[in-house]
Amino acid sequence: MPTDATLDRLEFWLDRAFRLPGTNIRFGLDALLGLFPGVGDTAIALISLAFIVAGWRMGCRKRVLAEMALNVGLDWAIGAIPIAGDIFDVAWRANTRNLALLRAETARLRSP
Repeated sequence: MPTDATLDRLEFWLDRAFRLPGTNIRFGLDALLGLFPGVGDTAIALISLAFIVAGWRMGCRKRVLAEMALNVGLDWAIGAIPIAGDIFDVAWRANTRNLALLRAETARLRSP
């Protein structure tokens, strides 16, 4: 099972590793690999499943897992549209959203 540090690094590289010069716009490998229609988005979607699997192993509620799956599904489906999909990838950041969901659910599970 991936550790918190592994998921943090994965989210960083997929969604925030690079900055568009002269702006505060950050993007990651998700947007870059999305430039290769179909193949890149599918590869990223498969990697993004790590967050869902981690949540399932941690005992997250089905609703949270479904929301995480929806984030990845939207990222995959819309990301496959040339140009517009790449812009969506930069704005949507499915992995950042899923890491936030995972952290919130973990905090809920740990509280009495």
